[in-house]
Amino acid sequence: MRVVGNIPHPDLLITVFAMNGKYVVKMEAGPMEQTYKIPVDAVSGLDGVQNFFDEEFMKKVLNRFNEMFLDLQEAKRKAEGL
Repeated sequence: MRVVGNIPHPDLLITVFAMNGKYVVKMEAGPMEQTYKIPVDAVSGLDGVQNFFDEEFMKKVLNRFNEMFLDLQEAKRKAEGL
């Protein structure tokens, strides 16, 4: 897997990798990450990957990160109570 580039975002670290005919897009927020795979022939390079993730999709990604964070906090509280 090789790094193709990064996509700028104010809240997330977004890294694009190329592997086995797919772009692997890793989005990171703190201790959490989401990964998406896109066939190379579905987009045109790094710009195509960036355009693939529109504003509506990114809002859902951020909401999902928030849910993940809350789930992680709840799990930590439960673990500390044991």
